[in-house]
Amino acid sequence: MKLLNNINEVNDIKQFDDEDWPDLASEIREFLITNISKTGGHLASNLGCVELTMALHLVLDLPKDKIIWDVGHQSYTHKILTGRKDGFLQLRQFGGMSGFPKACESETDVFDTGHSSTSISAAIGMAKACELKGEDKTIVAVIGDGSFTGGLAFEALNNLGRLKSSCLIVLNDNEMSIDENVGGMSTYLNKFRVGKAYNETKMNVEKRLMNIPGIGEGLTRVIKRGKDSIKELLVPGMFFEDLGITYIGPIDGHNIGQMVDTFEDAIKLKRPVVVHVKTQKGRGYRYAERHPQYFHGVSPFDVETGKVIEKQKKMTNTGVFSRKMLALGEQYPNLVAITAAMASGTGLEKFSKEYPNRFFDVGIAEQHAVVFAAGLAKEGMIPVVAVYSSFLQRAYDQILHDVCLQNLHVVFAIDRSGLVGQDGATHQGIFDDAYLTNIPNMTVIAPKNRYELTKAMEYAMQYNGPIAIKYGRGDAFYGLKDSLEPFVYGKSEMIYEGQKVALIAVGNMVEESCTVYERLKEKGYCPTLVNARFVKPLDTEMLDDIAKHHELIVTVEEQVYQGSFGQAVNAYYMQQNVKNITIENIAIDDCFVEQGDVDALRKLLHMDADSIVMRIEECMKSL
Repeated sequence: MKLLNNINEVNDIKQFDDEDWPDLASEIREFLITNISKTGGHLASNLGCVELTMALHLVLDLPKDKIIWDVGHQSYTHKILTGRKDGFLQLRQFGGMSGFPKACESETDVFDTGHSSTSISAAIGMAKACELKGEDKTIVAVIGDGSFTGGLAFEALNNLGRLKSSCLIVLNDNEMSIDENVGGMSTYLNKFRVGKAYNETKMNVEKRLMNIPGIGEGLTRVIKRGKDSIKELLVPGMFFEDLGITYIGPIDGHNIGQMVDTFEDAIKLKRPVVVHVKTQKGRGYRYAERHPQYFHGVSPFDVETGKVIEKQKKMTNTGVFSRKMLALGEQYPNLVAITAAMASGTGLEKFSKEYPNRFFDVGIAEQHAVVFAAGLAKEGMIPVVAVYSSFLQRAYDQILHDVCLQNLHVVFAIDRSGLVGQDGATHQGIFDDAYLTNIPNMTVIAPKNRYELTKAMEYAMQYNGPIAIKYGRGDAFYGLKDSLEPFVYGKSEMIYEGQKVALIAVGNMVEESCTVYERLKEKGYCPTLVNARFVKPLDTEMLDDIAKHHELIVTVEEQVYQGSFGQAVNAYYMQQNVKNITIENIAIDDCFVEQGDVDALRKLLHMDADSIVMRIEECMKSL
């Protein structure tokens, strides 16, 4: 690491001669593979954009100039080049460095990201602000071809073409193959299109043609139309050109010299420019090159074999969902599955192979996924939209306006509900109760274990209306196997019936509440434990009953309090003017939760078993 050891501050990369660049890129890749193998993280995407990041850092003057990383999981090289090598020892760990750009970490992380398709909009805003203030700064958005499927990216491009602000958009296209014919022709043409002489010559020719009396204006239009028609056949960037944005590319995303020259020329144009860069995901590590999807977000692994270092394998909630979808697919010919570029992550990969005609990957387009599902439901299909909790937030209006308003039978399989751990604040699924339960016609189920998840899916097939099933990331809970009452709409499940203290637990907090139950019994209490099962509607009959026989009612959930199950319980008792009971809500305060393993985060938020028992004892003392 003789070169990398000299990277300790922003812009240190500029001390190297161009002959050192390939060696520095190799050292960065070695550093990334070694460190991510220990901590886990996003490997393939970062290996693919090492040279791209180096080229940007060589051209730009950071932190004056700004780079906005779309999603941000490909920003590891950027973090290295801005003096944060040591942070990789605790990458994505509690109290450590985030796996995404964070302004609180460095002034070179100019925009916090974690979800896709936002970078162009943010870059345009920054560029326009610089114009208004008269500041000379270069604003760059780096966006992947996957993120380009998000509608927000197209909305931004449409606006950029109208505003004409000076902004550089780097399209990081990491597909596995490169069309050499198109690429060669495009590279040849771009030598002229980005050059000062070409642009000046084009403008001079148009001016001279326009000055020909009588026919100049018409002749110019005809020639321009003909020229554009030819370009449409040869140049893949005419979509951008028609929006008023200069297109350059595609160029080799692993040729630092070519990218440096191209970026410098593009910036000099002082107008909106898209530079299309072709990269190889996972480059430099053979296992990541062969299996880029597997190494997108990977747990700690053995560098020599590429195999993930795992403890004893258990069935995950995602795995339970995956198996049940296969069975339901056979039972219901009108069942269809929809994902937004997350077939593997949401457990739909097996379904896609078994029922390819009933599987739809719409790309990173959650809004479209929901309305597409609404259209399918209108014609008698049963669409299951499998999506992470934090990504479903992006389609809130479509859930409300297109599904719930029409009371359509759309099933939302919401993975990663609750705390998800090391991806941090942008990925925590702690808001789904708040954004789902306030919508009329929506039913929300939170299964307590793997067995109840399968029963919830069976129930959802027969239900007639919008219904969401939310479950946590990681291993499925195997406990309480024998405690599985039949599903009845809006009814909870009494697990243990006791006195004085009643625990009402929601979804993935039932497991933690079982530990609380046992600890309280050891301390001489005889608590009641209820599995809420339905977050909406509330089981008011159960609430009325336990209010008659208990002094303390404790709601336990892995959601923010505002808009939570616990808040709904409080509101119900207040409306009913119920007195002589104390209510304690175990939920997340009004805050965003950073990265860390779930056990550490629960302890931090006072939601672990020890903290809950302590809070209950304190409450009982004051009664």
